[in-house]
Amino acid sequence: MRDLDKALADILAIRNQIAAGTAFRGYGPAAVAATAGLAAITTGLQLLLLGDPNATPAKFVVGWLVTALLAAAIIGVEMRARSHRHHSGLADTMIYQAVEQMLPAGIAGVALAGIALQFAPETLWMLPGLWQILMGLAVFASARSLPSTVRIGGAWYFVAGVAVLMLASRNHAVSPLLMGAPFVIGQSLMAVILYVATERSDAEE
Repeated sequence: MRDLDKALADILAIRNQIAAGTAFRGYGPAAVAATAGLAAITTGLQLLLLGDPNATPAKFVVGWLVTALLAAAIIGVEMRARSHRHHSGLADTMIYQAVEQMLPAGIAGVALAGIALQFAPETLWMLPGLWQILMGLAVFASARSLPSTVRIGGAWYFVAGVAVLMLASRNHAVSPLLMGAPFVIGQSLMAVILYVATERSDAEE
């Protein structure tokens, strides 16, 4: 029985090593572009409907959390379909590794929002910049299994997050535009990067 367990563990380790050395093709440009559209819609709705977001910080934060969940769902559905199409038997392992790379940043983002709302609402002006920095770190964490050009997207989010923190520090105001615009640009950029990489991979095949 021990020999069987050891053999299964060795097979799992080999699968993980193969998956780690394989370029992940689960992220589709269409889904990523759709998340840019979601960010644009949320930004527009909040600008039109919220009036002063600083007076209703919970609505501001919840609106973006819902947007993030919808974006994750869209990417997740396409990621599962593309992974099984491109990676066959390694699909589940590669999906797990992709989620593992992105999940810490997502959990940190939700935790920061919850802590700010519950204990320090006066710090909510920092949330857009911090979320963008976390997104940049998540992209860099995933870069080893994605086209090297995605680092451009990671750099965009990091620089945008720092710039947004600097701008928002002037009046400590919550801004849908400072939250949404960098994500619209960043996700559009990521979609273009993935589209170019996908076309190149298809041409090589």
